Amino acid sequence: MNRIQIEISLGVIFILLTGGIILWYGINEEDRMAEFTRGQAASAIEVGAALYETNCKDCHGPQGEGVPGLCPPLNDKYFFTERVDEVGWSGTIEDYIVATVSSGRLTSTRPDRYAGQGRPAMPPWAESYGGPLREDQIRNIAAFIMNWQATAPDRSQEPVMAGPPVGTDITVELPEGNPALGEGLATTKGCAGCHISQAIGPGWAASGSVPGVGARAETRYSAADYTGQATSAQQYLLESIVNPNAYVVEGYAANLMPQNYGETLTAQEAADLIAYMLSLK
Repeated sequence: MNRIQIEISLGVIFILLTGGIILWYGINEEDRMAEFTRGQAASAIEVGAALYETNCKDCHGPQGEGVPGLCPPLNDKYFFTERVDEVGWSGTIEDYIVATVSSGRLTSTRPDRYAGQGRPAMPPWAESYGGPLREDQIRNIAAFIMNWQATAPDRSQEPVMAGPPVGTDITVELPEGNPALGEGLATTKGCAGCHISQAIGPGWAASGSVPGVGARAETRYSAADYTGQATSAQQYLLESIVNPNAYVVEGYAANLMPQNYGETLTAQEAADLIAYMLSLK
């Protein structure tokens, strides 16, 4: 075999190998694209989970369970199957999430169940609406919330309480409170969303020359403009929880707080929350 024949043979082999590689890639392209898409979706959910943890959990709950009287659940069968019809949204549920997170909600669509009268029920989060998040970040949050869709439980039934409700009598003797447990309750009951993460209600933490809520409670009930019935710091904080309109801090409107915590908190939960608040000096 002369040189020309060898070169021709090598060229044919090269063409066949190249064609085989292209054919192999073509056959497997659909699987590769599907795997790429799954990887992108997983990455979006992971990023969205971190963003939700930072920006959303204080109001909607760490697992999207919501806070009765304050914020609706997102990890909820009703939310995924009926919410868009309830509000008359013509697009997908994912686009509804993106739109709602982006622009916020000026008033509660269910004021009989969730607070929001007089102030924005939910602030805008998109930069284009004056919020702190980019469009891709909001899309990632929506991807994380959509990750709950297949397994979302039916939350139409009220959760079973661990004991009788604390009620609205602020002179009731509460059990000893645990501030560590109270800190956790501040998140699961929605307190942190308004009093720590955002200034919707009076801030609990000390800021500049303003002391924390624990220190303020020690003198608030004896102030000249106080209109409630408390005679101690503990009673004042309990009153603020179960009868929030008894005294409204200057600069804030009435009815911002849910009015039903006396029915949804046990005495022990109230004691734990108050112990945590008193620790914030």
